[in-house]
Amino acid sequence: MLDGKTVLVTGASKGIGQSIAREAARQGARVVAHYGRDRAGAEEAMSGVPADRAVLLQADLSARDGADQLFASALAEVGRIDGVVNNAAVMRFDGGIDDGDDAWDAVWDETFQVNVHSAARLLRASVRHFREVGGGDIVGISSWAAQKGVTNPRTIAYAASKAAFKAALQTVATGYARDGIRTYIIAPGVVDTQMSRDFAESQGGRHVVEDRLVMGEFVPPSDIAKLTAFCLSGGCRHLSGATLDVNGASYVR
Repeated sequence: MLDGKTVLVTGASKGIGQSIAREAARQGARVVAHYGRDRAGAEEAMSGVPADRAVLLQADLSARDGADQLFASALAEVGRIDGVVNNAAVMRFDGGIDDGDDAWDAVWDETFQVNVHSAARLLRASVRHFREVGGGDIVGISSWAAQKGVTNPRTIAYAASKAAFKAALQTVATGYARDGIRTYIIAPGVVDTQMSRDFAESQGGRHVVEDRLVMGEFVPPSDIAKLTAFCLSGGCRHLSGATLDVNGASYVR
């Protein structure tokens, strides 16, 4: 359970982030729910949560200073943060090998700004804060794409960005363990979110993707949310540094 903890969740307005924010609140945490443009989605995540345990913050993570502003605003609101879920990410179905130079540059710039640069700046801010307060928990939502690449080569930038940030998380896990900072990497497969549904359409439809999956179904976002909450709870500290695959046995390492 997360009673008494304050957790910052990025990308809390939809998909995995919304489910994580909702689950963390259900388990008793005070949740700082970040959103980019969709405030209604963040409000939905926090629906029914007492006002003193729900903080909604807007920040543009495609901007260079967006992550720094988000963390500073969160601290100004709540004073102390015990856990950070680095979830927000973009995946564009463009910018592949055969696309034009303009598309390539635009997609790679945006993808790395959101998925790597902003995520890393938030990671840095989290580590600095946790060293001051005696420790904390970081959960990075990665992807199986960080291990095995992507099926659709037009999303190559997404795979590369997830691999880069995974390495950053692993570095923090080993470098700051003795500061009481625990870092967990969750690598979902095909989760039932709009991002994955869009991906499925690029592959010929949902049924095509489901036929490739061992369980024959997308991963429910609630599975990722429950695992994230467990990591944030500190219930198994020596799991820090691990990459946790959640893909229904479709990709076994």
